[in-house]
Amino acid sequence: MQLAAHQPCEIVSADSRHVYRMMDIGTNKPTPQEQTAVPHHLLNLRDPHESFSLAEYLALARAAIDDVQARGKTALVVGGTGQYIRALMEGWQAPEVPPDEALRGQLAALPAEELIRQLASRDPAALNTIDPRNLRRVIRALEVMERTGQKWSELQKREPLSLRVEQIEYIRGFTPTHPGERGERDALYARADARILQMIEQGWLEETRRILAFLSERGILADAAPSLPAMSALGYRQMCAVLAGRMTMDEAIAEIKHDTRRFIRMQDTWFRQMSAG
Repeated sequence: MQLAAHQPCEIVSADSRHVYRMMDIGTNKPTPQEQTAVPHHLLNLRDPHESFSLAEYLALARAAIDDVQARGKTALVVGGTGQYIRALMEGWQAPEVPPDEALRGQLAALPAEELIRQLASRDPAALNTIDPRNLRRVIRALEVMERTGQKWSELQKREPLSLRVEQIEYIRGFTPTHPGERGERDALYARADARILQMIEQGWLEETRRILAFLSERGILADAAPSLPAMSALGYRQMCAVLAGRMTMDEAIAEIKHDTRRFIRMQDTWFRQMSAG
């Protein structure tokens, strides 16, 4: 936002949860005022129960970048979904295979170790681009291979962007090599903790209640809602647990803080590898 205020820029989101309508507070989505001040692209594309694939993201992001450039502006790709950014920068040609909910259900019922074993057995090279801890991505790769008969890695064709790209890393200092960096990391954790409390004050719990009511009207009960991909966004499952009486708000806050710090470390590892590559 600060950069766009001084240069002719527009923001192209690279956040896999900002694509969902209604999920504003808990995803820290740009406010209406921010969206008015600087044009944003790829926000509010789907309802919380609808699917959204990497292939769809890439097609929409490339079109948005072309549109921004055609109007003489610079596109700022902003967000923490590392796979979106890497796929966009490296020019992945993700397979456009519609979701197979029955197959996904069968795969989701398997233990994590079995899913990873199947992926490693069928396509070892796929583990170069898929974090094995991200079971949704592992399941998607197995689903696509089953549907197409091809290896996931073979389907990841590359056509790098024919643009000059600068990567600006805002998050730094997670792996301390001197005392100052440790302080920087702790300061980031403190900001993340404060943001969680701020989002709760802004009405995160009520936002979740509205989402559950919306899903219920579409036949998705509260017990099933947390399993939706959209609801895997940090904190929403804990908010659901609070509403169901399975967790106190204090317990939810402690768990969200823990999960957020772990996610920060995972993001840092991903983007360090991107920079090194």
